[in-house]
Amino acid sequence: MTITVTTLENGLRVATDFMEAIESVSLGAWVDVGARYESADHNGISHLLEHMAFKGTQRRSAFDIAVEIENVGGQINAYTSREHTAYYAKVLHEDMGLAVDIIADILQHSVFDPEELKREQQVIVQEISQAFDTPDDIIFDYFQAAAYPTQALGRPVLGRAEVVRAMGRETLAGFMRGNYSGERMVLAAAGRVDHEHLVALARDAFAELPPHRPGAMEAACYAGGDWREERDLEQVHVVLGFDGVSYDDPDFYAASVLSALLGGGMSSRLFQEVREKRGLAYTISSFTASYKDGGLLGVYAGTGEQEVAELIPVLCAELVKVTAEVTEAEIRRAQAQIRAGLLMALESGASRCEQLARQLLVYGRVMPVEEILARVEGVDGAAVTQLAKRILRTPLTCAALGPLERVESFGHIQDRLGI
Repeated sequence: MTITVTTLENGLRVATDFMEAIESVSLGAWVDVGARYESADHNGISHLLEHMAFKGTQRRSAFDIAVEIENVGGQINAYTSREHTAYYAKVLHEDMGLAVDIIADILQHSVFDPEELKREQQVIVQEISQAFDTPDDIIFDYFQAAAYPTQALGRPVLGRAEVVRAMGRETLAGFMRGNYSGERMVLAAAGRVDHEHLVALARDAFAELPPHRPGAMEAACYAGGDWREERDLEQVHVVLGFDGVSYDDPDFYAASVLSALLGGGMSSRLFQEVREKRGLAYTISSFTASYKDGGLLGVYAGTGEQEVAELIPVLCAELVKVTAEVTEAEIRRAQAQIRAGLLMALESGASRCEQLARQLLVYGRVMPVEEILARVEGVDGAAVTQLAKRILRTPLTCAALGPLERVESFGHIQDRLGI
């Protein structure tokens, strides 16, 4: 890989990863702001802003943006997370200049037309309703809220309908001015890209970014707790989780190995015990979520109203077992899964572009693949069991949605886990 990074005068970092064997370029602007930078009365503004950026600029209408990128066969999109917002495109290499121009335009010259804003607010309200009607999606928002109560990191990325509806044009424009500076942004590209050409394009196209203001990020304060909602559903959706690790925690890679062997594939402990041996659930998995100053580790399952009575004790037993012993074969298999996932992602320009941008935002540097693989390979059984013990000593977070009559009490689940 040929990776090059240049920092412009306004603080914007331009990063490229040259891939000779492909004809396309995946590029985008990643911004160091997301839902956890929002106040309660502006919850959802990052996501609303992401939508509104495509609804017209001083030079382009919303239709013009769509037509220009699709005239060259390109694609353009965006997403919002709790810590970042991304605006990205994929085009043939000869059309890179157009993609840069459009992304720079929407990030500096969006007009936030009141009529377009009203329509898009309604679209997002529908998106919020859709998430509410998707139990295996919304359960993770409920879990997040229980883990981080009354704080930004616990609030939903989409926001609440009444808050989204209340936001005006000036609120959006002010949020963009306050957070979309060059120093909080990375322009990344992967594919058949000439670095110096992209730097020249960026220097001209992003010349009107606002002055830098440090982001006001509320510190993470994991608390844990119990969240339950009785709802007429065919299944009970359950998430059990704990305080996890941040991006810079020494146990970050051990957490990835732990999650993989616990519930990361068909050979994992949870899949084998819950689904293959007992038939208690169709979907069973584990997950990690890391942030700048905290994280989560948890397990999710969707099961029947009667089966949940057996499921939860099994989940607890497996969580306790992993604190005692893991085999060398399990460690090697989990490491192989992580290694293969990382190396296979290198075959995608979009994945390499995103990885490049996220590493610069999170770590301030690009991490060589060899370094990541060495850290994964350096995890041993002792590191995994010690981390599991550390995590299970933290307060439990439980979220349950569906017919809950046979779901054990929070206290009973704590007792099973020895908390």
